[in-house]
Amino acid sequence: MEGTVKFKDYLKEELKDPEFYEAFDEEEVYASLAIQIAKIRQKNKLTQKELAKRLHTTQQTISRLENIRNKSYSLQTLIKLARILDKRVSVEFSDVVKK
Repeated sequence: MEGTVKFKDYLKEELKDPEFYEAFDEEEVYASLAIQIAKIRQKNKLTQKELAKRLHTTQQTISRLENIRNKSYSLQTLIKLARILDKRVSVEFSDVVKK
């Protein structure tokens, strides 16, 4: 289609804006975490309810942990979740790539 902009080109342009870049970077952290939790749970063939039982919490809490809009993760919960799933939590700081 003539005159249309591909999303990746649009995103590349938007990421030049420091405010947009910062917001996008933060959202990526939360989305990635939620997706990892869901994938690990599914790989272990667990329902949210089954994982909740192992974590001594509710299915709603697991659903919240797997929600990409959730921004209230506790490190303590993530560590407990990792142990139950035979994983470990790794937190690292990396350099920011300035545009």
